Amino acid sequence: MTDLAECTTLGLGGPAKAFVAAPTETGLIDAVRAADAAGEPTLLIGGGSNLVIADDGFPGTVIAIGTRGIGYARDGDGHVAVTAAAGEDWDDVVAATVAEGLAGLECLSGIPGRAGATPIQNVGAYGQEVAEVITTVRVFDRLTSAITTIPNEQCRFSYRASMFKSAGPRYVVLGVTFRLARQALSLPVQYAELASELGMQTGQRAGVGEVRSGVLKVRARKGMLLDPGDPDSRSAGSFFVNPILGAEQFAALAAAAPGPVPRFDAGGGRVKVPAAWLIEHAGFGKGYGVPGRARVSSKHTLALVNAGGATTADLVALAREIRDGVRAAFGVTLEPEPTLVGVSL
Repeated sequence: MTDLAECTTLGLGGPAKAFVAAPTETGLIDAVRAADAAGEPTLLIGGGSNLVIADDGFPGTVIAIGTRGIGYARDGDGHVAVTAAAGEDWDDVVAATVAEGLAGLECLSGIPGRAGATPIQNVGAYGQEVAEVITTVRVFDRLTSAITTIPNEQCRFSYRASMFKSAGPRYVVLGVTFRLARQALSLPVQYAELASELGMQTGQRAGVGEVRSGVLKVRARKGMLLDPGDPDSRSAGSFFVNPILGAEQFAALAAAAPGPVPRFDAGGGRVKVPAAWLIEHAGFGKGYGVPGRARVSSKHTLALVNAGGATTADLVALAREIRDGVRAAFGVTLEPEPTLVGVSL
């Protein structure tokens, strides 16, 4: 049996009943079809950066997506269509596009995982989301047993969500195509912390390589870059999604808060509130849980880390404590961002 802790950035998770490596697209589809025909539960895994797997492991077939390939094609009007295989390391894709002088993914530098995972939860950071540049997602549809290409407008992208996420295991992402601009300057930098790192105002542009370097520096300070020498990076990234609140719910939060609540317009009269702010002001500051085996990162309150020797049960207990504490303090229920396998909050 394969120990799934070795396949996740948290270093947590028990054994898989069966484990299949799929380095080719044909092999990936064949493995999925075989598991489906046998009625076997399946878990698709890429970089393991967004997974929290139970200590008992997974009672079925785990399929590791290892497909590779990045292709480029002219897309008119100074744009290039970049197609990445699902198993490509995401940061390698970003680095390759930046090296090609293409703008549109630079703010998504340093995010762990694989390219195929990006459309599933509409990966975003520092003012960019993949939904803004994805043109098509090529998938294997397990319901029809056919390969199909889904255009952006049918993907139902929203904040950290898509049709691929809501449909559960139906779709296996095979490849993603992005439309990127061939230009030396980045898209306008919208995130204040990144703009400060670059010594500029929000809304200004910088070289795509300069923006990538700035993002990597900011992420490293927060322990959000995978680094064997940094125990704070032994996490699943942001553990909770920033909640989006209606006007009435935000008003109740503001009344209960100890001071002004940071907020960002989410459209339709709704606002997005930083989960990190809620966590910290509910009493769970950086390093909370020390000297426990699972604790809040010492660099960022939104990351829960395996400080060494932790179990998934330890991490989930900490996540529940934080969720319940935030709800008690502010009446807001935080939702987990990682995929939970065999466990629940």
